[in-house]
Amino acid sequence: MVEKVYHTMTKSGALNITLGILTITAGIAAGVLLIISGAKLLSRKSGLMF
Repeated sequence: MVEKVYHTMTKSGALNITLGILTITAGIAAGVLLIISGAKLLSRKSGLMF
């Protein structure tokens, strides 16, 4: 019985670490894309007219 609990906790911990790493990676990628997009807008600021 204890071994089942141990294996379940191990799998759950590994899944949580994996999801955490994926979340951090996606956040960094989104941040970089937003910075690049903002930089393009700032570089073309003189050509924009409202």
